[in-house]
Amino acid sequence: MNIQNLYQLYSISSGIEINSKKVKKGSIFIALKGKNFDGNQFADEAISNGAILAIVDNKRSVFSKKKIVSVENTLHFLHELAMYHRYKLHHIPIIVITGSNGKTTTKELTVAILSKKYKKVHYTKNNFNNHIGIPLTILSMPLDTQISVMEIGANHEKEIEKMCSIINPDYGYITNFGKAHLEGFKSIEGIIRSKLELYDFLKKNKKVVFINGDDPIQLSNSTEMNRYIFSGIKKKKSDINVQYLWKKNSIKSYLSIQNIEIVSSLIGDYNLYNIASAISIGTYFKISLKKIKEAVEEYVPNNYRSQILTKNNVKIIIDCYNANPTSMIEALTFFNKIQGKKIVILGDMLELGLFSHNEHEKIISFIKKSNIHIAFLIGNIFFNTQETSYKIKKFMEKEFFVEWIKKYSIQKTDYILIKGSRRIALESIIDLI
Repeated sequence: MNIQNLYQLYSISSGIEINSKKVKKGSIFIALKGKNFDGNQFADEAISNGAILAIVDNKRSVFSKKKIVSVENTLHFLHELAMYHRYKLHHIPIIVITGSNGKTTTKELTVAILSKKYKKVHYTKNNFNNHIGIPLTILSMPLDTQISVMEIGANHEKEIEKMCSIINPDYGYITNFGKAHLEGFKSIEGIIRSKLELYDFLKKNKKVVFINGDDPIQLSNSTEMNRYIFSGIKKKKSDINVQYLWKKNSIKSYLSIQNIEIVSSLIGDYNLYNIASAISIGTYFKISLKKIKEAVEEYVPNNYRSQILTKNNVKIIIDCYNANPTSMIEALTFFNKIQGKKIVILGDMLELGLFSHNEHEKIISFIKKSNIHIAFLIGNIFFNTQETSYKIKKFMEKEFFVEWIKKYSIQKTDYILIKGSRRIALESIIDLI
């Protein structure tokens, strides 16, 4: 069966599924392989659970069920099917957002703003932003979609280039170039080259790029592109000017555009650019500032990203969906500005390779010089750092911290910041505070 025939079956199916246990009646199961699993082993189960077709790539497997089609490589087939679907829906504008930090927050704010004008906004759900999640996101795009916002995550070079070839975006934005996934990128230069793969695609295809005019890397690498610029500096030539406001003793974010003040529940001045970029995308698509203000002020962060929880008169800032050296320092720098007694609970930053030890030492050095009162550092990497201080307590594993807090509890404080990499899952300690 060729891709056209299989696409016809997909078009009458109830969707694509890669987990045999989650198969819906009438769906198509694609048997993907990973380090610790082989989806080919579950093709029969998928058919039994209601799939109308199972796509496999293991010729040595023996299948008892009919409705099984073998291809050379199921992941390549998934990509090809997604590209064909995008080709069929080429008229739907797609905005791509990538960057080291703030991708999901920017995406969610952009979706909230666009939804004030468009009734059918399609977007990346959960963390479906990699080589598997992106084609699945495209294949979930309904025929009546008016506009789509997709997120690209990457941990090595050429990944964004590949994902752009599948998505074929019409618009793009890079949030920033931070120290994330250094193990895969090898250097900050590798990170910059990787993110700029989005610019390469947009420039080649004469598409539009949204630019933070206060970021010299974005500005200098987009000079010959069709760009829409926002900036917080009035003297700079930009399409939209944003004022970033700082209000003493407030942990919310304040911006002003054309004398309209916008107050966001997102905490930290490091979120101001995320908010401003979403606003600029909204203005490009002719959404009124009144509607944009509504969308931003209605948006409440979740999924452990910049959430604020008040418990026993203590404001707990939960920002533990992920962490890397750039986002950690930004969060700590903002936290350091807040007046009052402050405690941080930090988890290891992962995927840093040879940079890991030095970057964790830098975090401790910052804490030592800060006005943060107590720091609890959790994880094997933090535990094995040399830097120490009277206000720092280290735990090799999260379970050891849990035992400690149950026994001693955290002393009275005004603010607590919780931040760490996703695998550390620090949200599990919130109920103990």
